[in-house]
Amino acid sequence: MTDAAQSDEAKPDADPIASLLAVLDLADSQARTTEDIFTGVSQPMPLGRVYGGQVLAQSIVAAERTIPDGRNVHSMHGYFLRPGDSSEGITFAVDRIHDGRSFSTRRTQAFQEGVPIFSMIASFQDEDPGIEHQEPMPDGIPRPEELPDLEDHLTGLHPMSKRLFLDRPVDLRHVPSPIYLSVEGGHEPRQAVWMRARSPLPDDPAVHRAALAYISDLTIQESILRAHGIAWTRPGLKVASLDHAMWWHRPGRVDEWLLYVQTSPSARGGRGLATGRIYTSDGVLVASVAQEIMVRIPD
Repeated sequence: MTDAAQSDEAKPDADPIASLLAVLDLADSQARTTEDIFTGVSQPMPLGRVYGGQVLAQSIVAAERTIPDGRNVHSMHGYFLRPGDSSEGITFAVDRIHDGRSFSTRRTQAFQEGVPIFSMIASFQDEDPGIEHQEPMPDGIPRPEELPDLEDHLTGLHPMSKRLFLDRPVDLRHVPSPIYLSVEGGHEPRQAVWMRARSPLPDDPAVHRAALAYISDLTIQESILRAHGIAWTRPGLKVASLDHAMWWHRPGRVDEWLLYVQTSPSARGGRGLATGRIYTSDGVLVASVAQEIMVRIPD
């Protein structure tokens, strides 16, 4: 897709929330194939690569367009295959794998220039009653109002790198602190991050489910880096997401504060595994996340 074809909402000077809603608003393709085809714009990024959370959210939106009313996504498993170009649009092909009495399964592949950049399988379910329990939210974590704003931690950062953080549609508050410039405190494989959209989103639950996938990729890698005292500005550091899994447990609004509790159980062979749990501010477990990343650090 050319720059002229991209909507105004996706341009760099657009409001971040308008840009987020623009990328979630996929268009039906008129192509006649055996699959359901959708197209979407990309958010401009300072480094030119598509943000992984964007293509995650768009893949969920594409799959959900083919699901019977009343069935909501409850899990997805995806692989990042190639870096995407944020100056180009993305085509999403959805394969209707199965529709059962209570569950539906879809495969979504995201393409640029005819080659896949992301592949996902997601499952959708009717709302059913049943047994219920949840892991409680950890105690003793400061409230977001008690923590400094993100911009307070970016003093001295190059303007281009600073824009990478401040142009996001999500407000972030790290516990104990961000690792953008340095890693403060103990080098432990865990952290927590309060996050919410910078302004209200539409009430449509489907928008919030997709937006939750969008934010799930923002900081999940940092528990791995924090364990080794590695800041994002470490010279020569290369990090790439390999795969991403997510389970939606309960409804939650992304324009209200959510607590993302993150841990890393293992890192080896240039790969690190991170897991996370996302809670509402009053302790309701909304979702669980797992991601493996490639980490390369120069000697």
